[in-house]
Order: sequence, then structure tokens, then C-alpha cells
Amino acid sequence: MPPWITTAALVLTAVVLLSAYVSWRAGRLDRLHTRVETAYAALDAALVRRSAVVLELAAAPALEPASAVLLGDAAARARRAHGAERAERELAESTLSRALRAVMAEPGLAEALGAHEAAEAAEAGGDDLVAEVESAAKRVMLARRFYNDAVAGIREARSGRLVRLLRLAGRAPMPEFFEMDDEPPVTAPP
Repeated sequence: MPPWITTAALVLTAVVLLSAYVSWRAGRLDRLHTRVETAYAALDAALVRRSAVVLELAAAPALEPASAVLLGDAAARARRAHGAERAERELAESTLSRALRAVMAEPGLAEALGAHEAAEAAEAGGDDLVAEVESAAKRVMLARRFYNDAVAGIREARSGRLVRLLRLAGRAPMPEFFEMDDEPPVTAPP
């Protein structure tokens, strides 16, 4: 067999293997971008849910007026920042987290809300508002963690030389981390 056939076969095999690897890598980048978009949608939903629950808490009659105004204002700002620039939204959500922690740390809050809800539950079947607020805050923390992990994964995948050289990410923008204060509130002991 002539040596050029062996050389051609080796070159063809190398091209096929390289093409398969590049195709796999491009598919992986696409899946990672989809994961980032899905994680951001989950984070957005968790943030909207948290602001809705906090507005419900702010409207509770058992809450003292100053706390109600503080929570209502912070939740309204977070809602308005929903379509704004990322930095503005991060700031508004961080402010809501801090306000929520400050109000939830007030002694006797859970008991006052629980007593008020117990009276309403006898009439209409109310929910435990404090537990709902804590749950919504924890979901925000988890959703942000998942989103930032997905962003870290795509940034690492896009940092490779081959990805940059062949522009395998296409025109997709580089995703940014969502930086906010997401520490969940701790209810004060009675």
C-alpha cells in the first residue's frame, strides 16, 4: 500500500475526531447557556415570589407600622427594579433582604403574627406567614446559588483556547454573576 494512503487515512481520522470534539464542545456550550437561562428564570421567579410574600407580610395588621412601611417600601422597590438594569435590581433585592432580616429579628413578631393568623384561620383558613416568608427567602438563596454556579460553569467552559479561537459560543453574551445580599432572615425567639 502506498504511503500517501496511510497518511491520508491518518489525516482523515484526525479531521473526523477533531470535528467530533468541536461539535461535542459546541453542544456542551449550548447546554450550559440553556442551563444559565433556566437558572436565571428560576432566580427571577424566586425573587418575585419573595417580594409578593413580603408585601403580604407588610400588609399584616399585627405588624407595627414602621416595620410595615420599611418592608412595603423595600418590596415595592424590588418589584419596580424587576425590569431595570442588573446593578439596580441587585441593590434593590439586597435592600429587601436587609429590611426583611431587620423586621424578622424583632422579638415577638412570630407570636403576634401567629395569634392574628390563628384568629383569621378560624374564619378563612389562613397560612403561616412567617414560615412562608422564611421559605421564600431560602428559595432565593438557593436559586441565586444555582444561577451563580451555572454562570461559573459557562465562564470556565468559555475560557478555553479552542472555544475562543473557533468562536464556539457564537454571539451569546458572557453571563454575569448575580451579586446580592441573600442571607435569609432568622426569626427572633419569643
